[in-house]
Amino acid sequence: MVGKRLCQYAFAFKGLIIAALVMLAISVSADVLGPFIAKKVIDDHILGIEDHWMQTSQTDASVAYQGVNYVRQSYLDKQQAVKSEKATILQVERSFYFVHEEVPFEGNRSIKNGKLIVAFRGETTAYDADKLSISETLAFYQPEIPHMVKLMIIYFSLFIIAAVFHYGQYFYLQKAANRIIQKMRIDVFGHIQRLPIRYFDNLPAGKVVARITNDTEAIRDLYVAVLSTFFTSVISMTGIFAGMFILDVKLALLCLLLLPILTTWMIIYRKYASKYNHVIRSKVSELNAMMNESIQGMTIIQAFRREEKMQKEFEAVNETHFQYQNKLLSLNALSSHNIVGILKNLIFVAFIWYFGSGAIEAHSAITIGVLYAYVQYINRLMNPITDIVNQFSNLEQALVAGERVFRLLDEKGEDVCDEKITRYQGNVTFDHVYFGYKGDDYVLKDIHFEAKKGETIALVGHTGSGKSSIMNVLFRFYDSKKGEIRIDGRNIKDIPKQTLREHMAIVLQDPYLFTGTIRSNVSLNDPRITPERVDEALKAVGADQVFKNLENGYDEPVVEKGSTLSSGQRQLISFARALAFNPAILILDEATSSIDTETEMIIQEAMEVLKKGRTTFIIAHRLSTIKNADQILVLDRGQIVERGNHSELMDKKGKYYQMYQLQQGQPNNQAG
Repeated sequence: MVGKRLCQYAFAFKGLIIAALVMLAISVSADVLGPFIAKKVIDDHILGIEDHWMQTSQTDASVAYQGVNYVRQSYLDKQQAVKSEKATILQVERSFYFVHEEVPFEGNRSIKNGKLIVAFRGETTAYDADKLSISETLAFYQPEIPHMVKLMIIYFSLFIIAAVFHYGQYFYLQKAANRIIQKMRIDVFGHIQRLPIRYFDNLPAGKVVARITNDTEAIRDLYVAVLSTFFTSVISMTGIFAGMFILDVKLALLCLLLLPILTTWMIIYRKYASKYNHVIRSKVSELNAMMNESIQGMTIIQAFRREEKMQKEFEAVNETHFQYQNKLLSLNALSSHNIVGILKNLIFVAFIWYFGSGAIEAHSAITIGVLYAYVQYINRLMNPITDIVNQFSNLEQALVAGERVFRLLDEKGEDVCDEKITRYQGNVTFDHVYFGYKGDDYVLKDIHFEAKKGETIALVGHTGSGKSSIMNVLFRFYDSKKGEIRIDGRNIKDIPKQTLREHMAIVLQDPYLFTGTIRSNVSLNDPRITPERVDEALKAVGADQVFKNLENGYDEPVVEKGSTLSSGQRQLISFARALAFNPAILILDEATSSIDTETEMIIQEAMEVLKKGRTTFIIAHRLSTIKNADQILVLDRGQIVERGNHSELMDKKGKYYQMYQLQQGQPNNQAG
């Protein structure tokens, strides 16, 4: 299944891959033809003078010997031959002999008393033979030189063609691989944007990052290294075996025994490598998660002197990773040169056994050229086999990484909807809503209230009472289990999530700022938010007073998370961001809890202006900031236990009254 999906990604760029494979086929074909050319040079030309020679009157390709012109039978112009005379040149040991008659090439040859003795099938025949001098031998070689030069030019041309097309296939295959991984990373990142918030509750950010970076990079190796190597090797082996079968079928069949051996080893290797790689990839994700967590929490780690403890935890995970890397290393060591060396020795044993019944001589059934070509092919056959075996590790890593990436892509996401909706009036109704993060363990129980257009609703209660959960279900970060939430009378579950949030904004207790500038963090680079609108929003929240001394003003650089800004400055930017988008419904989640008194006063002054024309929900621990709220909901253990405005709740002298008295530092004599 993983392999099929990886192929589907490859098919998206099949044009580049096909171009690469065509170039690869040309490159391999040119490379495989090399030994054929060498074989032809050896058999037809270097050893070619050992042939029948005919008397002739032609001068082209003829050799004068003892006053008579002779030409090789293969070069003979039939019309000019003198049929009465056929001579033979044979090699015995290192010398060549000229015989003035036709002599068969089969049999064992020897020279005795100036006679050429040929023994074949129990019969011995003697021939008068003249030993050729070096100059005479070279004379008979003269007609071969033009042919050899032509073949050598072809031989080296094939090398050049192979090199050029090999570069082409490498370039296009690399380009295709980069395109594939680019698309995969875009798909993964895009899918992460569509995953529900619930998915990230139990998955550390470092593990998600590892899927996008480390795992996709391992998959890239599949297309760049493994795919390239396997295609190259398979085509090379196909061409080599084709050449072998053309030269000698029996020996080629012996060499085919390599394939089942190679397949068996691959099955054994994958069985263990898959197990090791799953652990390795998992530990890499854990290491990334730990490093991310440590960097994010470095202040706390150092403040509480937890450096040594964190170091030991990291070392424990790293040690497990190291152990499994060593196991995989041992497995790879077995599968690399060792297994290839064994296979190579097996081939040469079969090769020696095949030729062991008789000496390899110029007159053997297997010629020296065939022998040379076979040795070349066997050596060349080892290269693709070595390459394939060496890529087993990358292949398995890529498959495991692919499995992890596709597991993430298979998580149910939410379709992004571009549907627009008219701006809300801002009437919000919670109709007996129940919600739990885990099954039926409800954190909100029978929540029922109505917020009318332009009202300010404050949510108060102890930690864990359910204040933030109300906002989570209103934004549909999570969906309620029972009951309905309606905006302007419409059930929010009937509205696509992106559309629902178009006219809503939120300011979190710990605002998140992106790398960029103050201005870009307000507009979030939305083309609808003009620079003038950004300036107006910042001014409305009083940010012009806070940022007036910055060197670059609103174009001051902001690093990751806005760590160079104070918490009050970050909160003001977040507040201006929400205002710039002009929401109909505004949620302030503990928006003033981490702000100094002076900045809080600036925000409080802007609040009355900001609340006009929009429904505002305020989650606050500081009860002094919500005195002017139209409605205050007091929550306890997921239920609304009190509701009303500040005066009404103070008159009741219930839970809200107790909380307010405690915050004002006044004694509380009410029963718990």
